Amino acid sequence: MSIAQPFQKQFALDVLNARSQNTLSAVLGIAISEVGADFLRGTMPVDARTKQPFGLLHGGASVALAETLGSLAGWLCRPEDGSMVVGIDINANHTHAERSGIVTGTARPLHLGQSTQVWEIRIENAQQDLVCIARLTLAVVAAK
Repeated sequence: MSIAQPFQKQFALDVLNARSQNTLSAVLGIAISEVGADFLRGTMPVDARTKQPFGLLHGGASVALAETLGSLAGWLCRPEDGSMVVGIDINANHTHAERSGIVTGTARPLHLGQSTQVWEIRIENAQQDLVCIARLTLAVVAAK
């Protein structure tokens, strides 16, 4: 599988978003907005659900967006043998405070191996300022 184009199939956004019903993603208002040849993009509102007590976007909400996008992207390009992907490590740096609006995260693969995947997730505001940069490592778990 080429890292340049990890998503060899087409995925309907409504199907991807339906997978998030009754999950943390739904509670936080995360929505998948685009699947490209080498990326997965989604949005999250900066509102009462995602702010910390001082009125700023909660770092944990940014990490939840990053892990949601990276995990779904990993699932989309996993082997078609029934394997699953699970997060084993995430690192995030918060670089810009947001008080309102919508943030957009974009997940791109750095490594797509047989047993692990590594994803970079950039979260930006409407002005394309970097709000958070995250790196997610997923384990590819064989079907039982």
